[in-house]
Amino acid sequence: MKLTPLSDRVILKMVEVEETTKSGIILTGAAKEKPSVAEVISVGPGGNVDGKDVVMTVKVGDKVITSQYAGSKVTLEDVEYLVVRQNEILAIVE
Repeated sequence: MKLTPLSDRVILKMVEVEETTKSGIILTGAAKEKPSVAEVISVGPGGNVDGKDVVMTVKVGDKVITSQYAGSKVTLEDVEYLVVRQNEILAIVE
């Protein structure tokens, strides 16, 4: 089965980010509260949304940051995805 986003929506798969403190302690994504990093799995066509033209600026494979409570969670074949509008994406990680 495949998820295909409509309009200005983007399908994301969350990426577990580990961060090491200065003292060497590894913090997993669950141990801290901050924006979430995800990988773009699929991108909608954009087009005219609410009377405004939307050009999709993210592409499949991009790593992006979203706010903690953005989008809707969807589970498909035991994999959890996040469906967000492009304007809920805060930044592209390069």
